[in-house]
Amino acid sequence: MAARRTNGRGRRNGPGETRVQVRTRIRRQLAKQWRKVRNRRRDFHHKTARALVNTCDVIALEKLNVAGMTRRPAPKPDPDKAGAFLPNVATGKAGLNKSILDAGWAQFAAILTAKAESAGRRVVSVNPAGTSIECHQCGRECTRPRQETVICPAHGKMDADVNGARNIAARAGLGSGQAFAA
Repeated sequence: MAARRTNGRGRRNGPGETRVQVRTRIRRQLAKQWRKVRNRRRDFHHKTARALVNTCDVIALEKLNVAGMTRRPAPKPDPDKAGAFLPNVATGKAGLNKSILDAGWAQFAAILTAKAESAGRRVVSVNPAGTSIECHQCGRECTRPRQETVICPAHGKMDADVNGARNIAARAGLGSGQAFAA
């Protein structure tokens, strides 16, 4: 007696169930799971935006170019071989792209802006260039040996996220960021 085929998820095809029917059933199950993830993300965005609008009068955001950040890397032609290409870390970039798109930054910014507008709050978009590597105290360029740390030549080691947040606040006109250093 031969073993019955499964559909890859341990479930056997029902009697008379064709491959098309199995594929359709699995596609519907996947769509249901994706819908749940999408709803969870949207719910998180709404709750987080509401919390920010309730606690802040002015909210500053970096105006990120998500489409540019998730664009695939250009192929690098090999100068030694005609028609051949060098590795361009496309696989690593694909994972980063998926994470960026999964976070839904553009959706969150739209929800936050709408909620802030309806509550009479102000949302300021700032240019993101250099916010993470400029020192918030002196404006000099810092080195970034690791993701979580920046080192200013004048002020030494500091947290990169705090430094970036202070730079964004200063660019939004919410102070120089130097008062936070005390």
